[in-house]
Order: sequence, then structure tokens, then C-alpha cells
Amino acid sequence: MIKTSKLISISELSKLLNLVDPNTKKPLNHILRYWEKEFKQIRPKRINNRRYYSNKQVDMFKMIKFLLKDKGLTINGVKNLIKLNINKLDDANLHSLKADYHKINLKNKSKELLNKINKLKLYGKKNSS
Repeated sequence: MIKTSKLISISELSKLLNLVDPNTKKPLNHILRYWEKEFKQIRPKRINNRRYYSNKQVDMFKMIKFLLKDKGLTINGVKNLIKLNINKLDDANLHSLKADYHKINLKNKSKELLNKINKLKLYGKKNSS
């Protein structure tokens, strides 16, 4: 089976990434054009002076949006991650899963400590009566 590489337009990509003005519902293509300037790995194919993106470029945009918007990284931070060859969306998700894991683990340990403190207070009250 031959996998065909479908190209999508900049407006389609904006809608796919949910980069749409909430009031006018128009795609925010200027954001993608800015990211193109910042990230040299993204070079759209131009047909009749219109931008078209491959599946690989769409994945790169998804990762960039995830890191910038969801994780709060700066442009330079994302560039550094890309240079480290963390260029798959799953790799970026793995980092967030680790962060979530540590957050949950810390929360559980805090609850355990609080329960122990409450037991100590209760035990201390029984002895002081």
C-alpha cells in the first residue's frame, strides 16, 4: 500500500490547530507565517503563491503549538528542544506525563503525611486527658 502525502493549505492548518479568531471565526494564518519565520525546519511548498504543508510539517506545527501554548515554553525553548531531536509530539507528551506523574505522586505523599499528623494529634490528645 502506497501512502500518499496530502498537502493542506495554511487556512486548513489553522483550523486543524484551532488557531481561529473566536469572534470572526477566521483562521489566524499570521501565527503560522510567524512560526515559519522562526523555525527553519518548516518550509511550505508554494503553488501559485499559496502555502501548502506536508504531513511531517503539520506534525511539527502541532508540536510547536503544544509546547508554546499548552506547556508555556518560549520560542527559544522550543527551538532548543527541536535541536535536541525531540521532534515528535509523543515525546513532548511523554514529558507532560512525567510531570503529571510527579504531581500526583507528590499529592499522594502530602495526603499521607497529613493523615499521619492528624493521627499524632489525635493520639496526643488522648494521652493528655
